Amino acid sequence: MEKIKLGISTCLLGENVRYDGGYKLDRFLTDTLGQYVEYVPVCPEVEYGLGVPREPMHLEGNPDSPRLVTIRTKQDMTDPMVRWARKRVVDLKKEDLCGFIFKSDSPSSGMERIKVYNEKGMPVKKGVGLFAKIFMDHFPLLPVEDEGRLHDPGLRENFIERIFTLKRWREALREKKTRGNVVDFHTKHKLLILSHSPKQYQIMGKLVAKAKDLPLKELYQQYQGILTEVLQLKITPKKNANVLQHMTGYFREHLSPDEKQELLEVIDHYRKEYIPLIVPITLINHYVRKYNHPYLKEQVFLNPHPLELQLRNHV
Repeated sequence: MEKIKLGISTCLLGENVRYDGGYKLDRFLTDTLGQYVEYVPVCPEVEYGLGVPREPMHLEGNPDSPRLVTIRTKQDMTDPMVRWARKRVVDLKKEDLCGFIFKSDSPSSGMERIKVYNEKGMPVKKGVGLFAKIFMDHFPLLPVEDEGRLHDPGLRENFIERIFTLKRWREALREKKTRGNVVDFHTKHKLLILSHSPKQYQIMGKLVAKAKDLPLKELYQQYQGILTEVLQLKITPKKNANVLQHMTGYFREHLSPDEKQELLEVIDHYRKEYIPLIVPITLINHYVRKYNHPYLKEQVFLNPHPLELQLRNHV
């Protein structure tokens, strides 16, 4: 797989673009995830034409439609920033992005819980940065996160799983759009989908089953829409454990009673959150290789992202 293209707030890459002339370098994003992605940096303030350093800004007014105002001189920057942002997202469409990582707490680039000040100078954390909102409205299906939320192991794994899955989806369609490509993609991602939602797993299965009855464009749109929704649903140890137990059935004729008991115990320990997911996954991968099971060998659930990212090592 070629590198995944991600948009990112420029300051997170270590560039001195913040209002105070500083930066907010995030080593995980640059040194670890950066091995697998190509970043497209965006700094709304600098690209719009403001200097470094510059007067800081914040959001004021109605949290649903706030104004971007400089703190000391009270210059309203909203309309020109919005005009710039709308042009910028059109340009970004050419980049074929698989997601965006925003700067948390930024009045231009924060994706949620941004302070919006009322007429008395009191803040409420209900705002969205101006550029971030325009970006998310323009690309509603793209995975987005901010660097603060990515410190949470579960949110980090979910975001990275989503961008890798979206990249695989696009690569599946790149050479030629056929119904067979959709069926093949779905077959390889069945257990990954099941780990997010058994209900959506059934819905997607029915959609693929009637693939021949749908116009090709409609099939792609429906499948991608449901795929995007299902990957946003939270994975839990219980859901993953159910998938792992489902997989043990494929080794029914191969494992000894002791081996089967050991595998079930490891899965149960994971379900109870005594051990990380990587432990049962490693054991199942061992049996997949040992018994050369063709269906399980292709299941993305077992290797949805590079092992080096260590996303399944947390409890």
